[in-house]
Amino acid sequence: MKKKVGLWIDHEKAFCVSIAGEKESREKIESRIDGHVRLSGGSRSRIPFGPQEVASEKKADEKRKHQIKRFCQNIIQFLEDADKVYIFGPGEAKRELEKEIRKRRGMADKLVGIEAADKMTEAQIAAKVRRFFAPPS
Repeated sequence: MKKKVGLWIDHEKAFCVSIAGEKESREKIESRIDGHVRLSGGSRSRIPFGPQEVASEKKADEKRKHQIKRFCQNIIQFLEDADKVYIFGPGEAKRELEKEIRKRRGMADKLVGIEAADKMTEAQIAAKVRRFFAPPS
């Protein structure tokens, strides 16, 4: 029996809807990604217009990048037993996940669709996944 998975994703969470035959299951995966942090203050350089506190911003950006990658890896582990994967959601999270999926051997072939979508309720997400995988009439 083929397992089809639809996945709504943003940087806060991913909501997965799995369909295998007539059986449907839902699962939420939390990201634990820190939000964008705008650092205030900082120390001034003794040189006019010299470097400011840039190192801590870079460190925060690198940390966030690693958190996003870890979040994508967790989702990919969940998707490994799927035969078809459909990804949708707002923002860049879906493209970041697609990039990580394409790095894995055998996973890229499972991607059947990626598209932009607004924030949705769990019921709306499940309905969209069912419509996407419904046989053509």
